[in-house]
Amino acid sequence: MVDAPSPVGRPLPAGDFSAWLGDVTAAISGERGSTVPCGTCTACCTASQFIHIGPDEVDTLARIPASLLFPAPRLPKGHVLLGYDQNGHCPMLVNNACSIYEHRPQTCRAYDCRIFAATGLEPNEPAKALIAQQAQRWEFSYPTPDDVSDQAAVHAATAFIGEHPEQLPAEVVPHTTTQHALLALELRDDFR
Repeated sequence: MVDAPSPVGRPLPAGDFSAWLGDVTAAISGERGSTVPCGTCTACCTASQFIHIGPDEVDTLARIPASLLFPAPRLPKGHVLLGYDQNGHCPMLVNNACSIYEHRPQTCRAYDCRIFAATGLEPNEPAKALIAQQAQRWEFSYPTPDDVSDQAAVHAATAFIGEHPEQLPAEVVPHTTTQHALLALELRDDFR
């Protein structure tokens, strides 16, 4: 038997599972930003990701040069994407820090790589190798029975999506690991 590669670096405390789940759900729905203890990690900023920016994000749009934005495919007019540079880095990442952090897009505010630790999924796109390494380091705590049952529901939803994509509406079938993880969080209550 071959041992799985160990994560790079020391384990990181991800917090109590149920509390995190409530926070990340609120962040995804846009109620508030996610509070991720990133430290100096910029893995998501260097992972060749397109960042969606909605037309209502006026403050954010005012701080990004229009030449860096392009219309978001299949979304209504006004929705745009911020691309990445030739190295796969967000063009707003300057000197290894976000140059518009206080005005960053909602997508960035909601992003939380702990979704991979929570679902047991690993980003498999080569550009997301650093995100995968960081995600492997997160360790949740389970101080209450709710933490344990919430985790079990997320794992059950994750497994169902992976094993039975044909039972999902075509428009929600995930095409990336991130989409799979987000859908599992959304559907978790169906697996309690």
